[in-house]
Amino acid sequence: MQTPAPPPPWTAEAVERFAQAVGAAVRPDACGPTLSVGADRLPDGPFAAPLAELGLLRVHGAEAAKFLHAQLTNDVEHLAPGVARWSGYCTAKGRLLSTFRYWRDAESILLAVARPLAQPLARRLSMYVLRAKAKVADASDAHALFGLGGDEAAAAVARAFGLDVPEADGSASSAEGAHLVGLPPLPAGSAGSARARWLLAVPAERAPDAWAVLTSAAAPVSGEAWRRTEVLAGVPRIVPATSEHFVPQMLNFESVDGVNFRKGCYPGQEVVARSQYLGKLKRRMFVAHGDGPAPTPGSDILPAAGGDPCGEVVLAASDGAGGFDVLFESQVAAVEGGAVRAGDATLEMRALPYVLKAID
Repeated sequence: MQTPAPPPPWTAEAVERFAQAVGAAVRPDACGPTLSVGADRLPDGPFAAPLAELGLLRVHGAEAAKFLHAQLTNDVEHLAPGVARWSGYCTAKGRLLSTFRYWRDAESILLAVARPLAQPLARRLSMYVLRAKAKVADASDAHALFGLGGDEAAAAVARAFGLDVPEADGSASSAEGAHLVGLPPLPAGSAGSARARWLLAVPAERAPDAWAVLTSAAAPVSGEAWRRTEVLAGVPRIVPATSEHFVPQMLNFESVDGVNFRKGCYPGQEVVARSQYLGKLKRRMFVAHGDGPAPTPGSDILPAAGGDPCGEVVLAASDGAGGFDVLFESQVAAVEGGAVRAGDATLEMRALPYVLKAID
C-alpha cells in the first residue's frame, strides 16, 4: 500500500482563495505555491506579482522585540517603526534555517518568509518563548503579499491604502493592516532598466482591491518573474531544500546587513562570529546566467571540467526567454579556477549588485 503524501506546510484553501482573487493558477514549485498570472518575463516598465510563495510571521507582546533579538542574526530590540532589515534564524551550528525581511508596526514585528517555512518556524520560535511576554503566529493565511517594481506601482497602492512610499531599501510604511516595505532595487542589465522594488502586505480580504490597483498602474507578472528580481538583487531566500545548509557569510548575508556582529548572543552566534573573524572565507554566493530550464534549489553546482560538486543552487528563476538566472553558493577557488555548471548549463558569471564586505 502506497503511503499518502503528507499535506503541504501551508493552507491550500487560503492559497486557492488568493489565486482566485487575482485570477491566477497555482503552480507547485520547490519554493512554494507559485501563482501563474501575466508574463513570466519582466517588462521594461512597472510590474507587480502576487506572491503566494511568501508567508508572514507576526510576533507581538510587550517583550516581542527582546525575544526576537535573542533569536535572530540582526538587531531587533532597537528596530524603529518605519525601518526594514534583513535577518536570519540559525541552528546552534550557525546554519540558516531561514532568512527574513522584517519590520514593525504599532503592535507587532512582522517577518516575511518563504511560505513553506512559516508554520514550522512559528512552531520552533514558540518553543523558545518560555516566560517571555511574546506570542508568535503564522499570519500567512490572514494576508496577501505582492511584489512590485517601479515608482508608479508604489504610488498607486500608497494612495489606495493610505501609506507613504518608503525609500526603495531599508524602510517601511504601515497603516490599518497594510504594509509597504522597501526592498533592494532591481539593477539595470538583462532585466531592463533599474527599478525600485517593494513588498506589499494587505489583509487577505483586500487582495482583489490591491490587485486591481496594481494592475491599473503596472504590468502583471508571475511569481517566477518576481523571483528573478530576487536573484538579480543578490539577496538569498532560504526555502525547504536549502534550510540548514549555509552559514550566513556563505550567502553574503553580512554584506546585505543581515548580520549584526555587535549584538548579544543568538543561536549559532559563536559559529557565525568565527566565520567572520578567523580569516578569508572559502565559500561565497555568486550570481550567474545559464541556458535552459532553471535548476532547483539545493541542486549541485559542478566544475565544468568535471569532478565533485563544488556548491549548490540557492535560488533560480527563468528569464522568460529560454534561460535562467541563478544565485549559487560555491567554493571560491572553484569559481576562480574555471567555469562551473548547473546541470548541463555552463554558467556565465554576472557581477553582484553590491560590494562584498571584507572578512576580518
